[in-house]
Amino acid sequence: MSETPDISVVIPLLNESESLPELAAWIDRVMTANRFRYEAIFIDDGSSDSSWNVIRSLSATNPSVRGIRFRRNYGKSAALYCGFEAARGEVVITMDADLQDSPDEIPELYRMITEEGYDLVSGWKRRRHDPIGKRWPSKLFNATARATSGIRLHDFNCGLKAYRKKVVKSIEVYGEMHRYIPILAKNAGFTRIGEKEVHHRARKYGHSKFGWERAVKGYLDLVTVMFLSRFGRSPMYFFGGLGTLMFLFGGVAVIVIIAQKLYRQSHDMVFRAVTDQPLFHLCLLAVVLGVMLFLAGFLGELINRNSADRNHYLIDEEL
Repeated sequence: MSETPDISVVIPLLNESESLPELAAWIDRVMTANRFRYEAIFIDDGSSDSSWNVIRSLSATNPSVRGIRFRRNYGKSAALYCGFEAARGEVVITMDADLQDSPDEIPELYRMITEEGYDLVSGWKRRRHDPIGKRWPSKLFNATARATSGIRLHDFNCGLKAYRKKVVKSIEVYGEMHRYIPILAKNAGFTRIGEKEVHHRARKYGHSKFGWERAVKGYLDLVTVMFLSRFGRSPMYFFGGLGTLMFLFGGVAVIVIIAQKLYRQSHDMVFRAVTDQPLFHLCLLAVVLGVMLFLAGFLGELINRNSADRNHYLIDEEL
């Protein structure tokens, strides 16, 4: 394809050989009916079935189909990152390869980006065909993400999303961060984030790749992305501030304990030795931890100041 496509469809997959021909044909029908120039980028995340052979066959018969194959399984975030790097379309659509996301949603998602001016539009599967063991953790994730980010989306983890090209070229997705791409986009300065209710279809082939270990990783990555968004460039604000509070609390408490002991001793009152009081040792621990946290913030600042991308800023446009 020599022309720049209107739409790039990025599709991460793992062992989805049965659904790929149907998905590729469905995408092509939608694109042809709406006269979109497009590319479909399938990222094989280390499949152990014949997924890559199917992608090869699809690419041989349809020049709009592209493929990226990982040597081993790296995860959905890595697949999306490489797909975003390869995407050339002015609008980038992501969807899962299991046929639970409908390509019929693409024209409206494209319109919301190009005509309504959204930077990112996230799908919302109001009615889901997933087992309860997958729905309830998802609800908990979404509630936590809404509360911490301030982004009013019902479904952060929906695989069906649309992006302006600038968005996907400006964010870095890793770990389990694909769950929090709207937060990454907001932190990069893209605040026009919308939502569209989308149809969720029952799985036709294969089985879900969801596991409880993903839930743990997802929460840890949420903590990471929120911390980096607020204190990534100034770690001293967090570590130094917390360390100073602990040092002051512990130091003042130690002084009060010693002063109280000296007062009672000077007035012939009953008193306990300072070292016999558990509170004294807890206050000393607070002082030590305060110093350590302050030093951690100081070291973070030194590392940050010597970072190669310390002054790497995203410029939207130049004249």
